[in-house]
Amino acid sequence: MIEVKDLTKKYGDHTAVDHLNFQIGKGRVYGFLGPNGAGKTTTMNMMTGYIAPTEGTCLIDGHDVLEEPEEARRNIGYLPEIPPVYMDMTISEYLDLAADLKKVPKAEKKQMAEEVMQKVQIADMQGRLIKHLSKGYRQRVGLAQALMGKPETIILDEPTVGLDPRQIIEIRDLIRELGKEHTVILSSHILSEVSEICDYVMILSHGKMVANDTTENLAKIMQGQNSLELTLRADADRTEAMLAGIPQISSHTIRPHGEDAVDVTLKMAGSDDLREKIFYTCAASQCPILRMDYTHVSLEDIFLEVTEDAPAAKPETDADDAAKAGDAAETAETKAAAEAEPAKAAEDTGAAENETVPAADEEGDR
Repeated sequence: MIEVKDLTKKYGDHTAVDHLNFQIGKGRVYGFLGPNGAGKTTTMNMMTGYIAPTEGTCLIDGHDVLEEPEEARRNIGYLPEIPPVYMDMTISEYLDLAADLKKVPKAEKKQMAEEVMQKVQIADMQGRLIKHLSKGYRQRVGLAQALMGKPETIILDEPTVGLDPRQIIEIRDLIRELGKEHTVILSSHILSEVSEICDYVMILSHGKMVANDTTENLAKIMQGQNSLELTLRADADRTEAMLAGIPQISSHTIRPHGEDAVDVTLKMAGSDDLREKIFYTCAASQCPILRMDYTHVSLEDIFLEVTEDAPAAKPETDADDAAKAGDAAETAETKAAAEAEPAKAAEDTGAAENETVPAADEEGDR
């Protein structure tokens, strides 16, 4: 079991994760949802011990990730958004390395690697170099390394990002299979994916947990969101009289439909399904129902509701700053080299400075 207590991460004045508290039980698939910058990846990195929290703790089967890192990480398999694979290794070589890093006993390594490769369906290509694999198969190799050591919990960060539709379906099927033997935590921006795969949904916004439940229970707490669309052969006054006798209707609108019918939109309180009651009410009033469509609140509706004030842009993190700094340094070095080369050429050939500058400009244009 994973227990997160007051988990917080701050980057300067920016709070990326704000005092999260939740528990994750065994044998289920959990989905992390949230807008860009909500704190999903930061939370996963703290749960796996890749970064230290500013405040709070994360316990993996009772072991603190920071105070007992080896014990805690032994129970976790982690696949980042970009699989941490070595392109010049074969699959079997890479899994052998992963086994060594996870301190799998030497006598068990070969059999465990075979089992894992069979599970993720890469056993027939174990001798191939990883750089020759498609992105979908590299993702499978990343999953294989996460499974080495037989961890109880598998954490997947955007496992289907960048894959084609067929690869997405294959990875989803694989995650379902993993959910039968492991606790799986995955983050995703694809609402239909989370709704289809996950037993529980955790939604983050502004670094805070704004929803944590099954999709069915989340739908129940969205009061007044279920709706019913009707077309009745009746006038507006007769329809108003009928609806007045159904107290579970929170609101309704009536619009003319042709000469002798009306369109009705009903909003129902909570999760009440009033279709049967409305049928018998209309039958008692001898009011034919020409159309009835029931609209149940979806995960997309829930997501939009609870993250209504979420920022559109992703806040920058230390990793972003470091990446930018690295890019800037590389750009500066490239620019310096480009500027130094024509200057050196000018010195060697004795060309005048005003002739060297246009050469540099032409080089830059190219």
